[in-house]
Amino acid sequence: MPHPRAGVGVLLVDRLGRVLLTLRGRPPEAGCWSIVGGKVDYLETLEQCAVRETREEVGLEIRLLRLLCVTDHHLPQERQHWVSPAYLGEVLAGEARNCEPEKTRQVSWFPLANLPPNLTITARNAIAAYTCQFPRGPKHFFSYGILTTEN
Repeated sequence: MPHPRAGVGVLLVDRLGRVLLTLRGRPPEAGCWSIVGGKVDYLETLEQCAVRETREEVGLEIRLLRLLCVTDHHLPQERQHWVSPAYLGEVLAGEARNCEPEKTRQVSWFPLANLPPNLTITARNAIAAYTCQFPRGPKHFFSYGILTTEN
């Protein structure tokens, strides 16, 4: 009998207000664009997983700024059920690249106003949470490496 698994995602937004997405090559939701992330290893914290997966998947060093949402990700047609918290992350170092071509077809930055239509459930939920928490769109700025908002 299949059982729920835990996976963590990270929504990375750059200074231009673009989000980093990866084109999935494997299930769940193969062929869809997703936020960076992956499954939680045994005895690994959610935060440790988010940082590790970002480094492994796209070669970026990040820090987590806040929890955006948690997705109860049901895909019965793929016999998959994931519980997936998504964090907002800030890039500290590196250039985004595809570090796992066996799993990921492509890595690209997209403006929030021009996202691909084939987003994963977790990507849609994380982006919706981000735009809800920052209702004026990407009117945020980075000051001394700290994300602050203009409210």
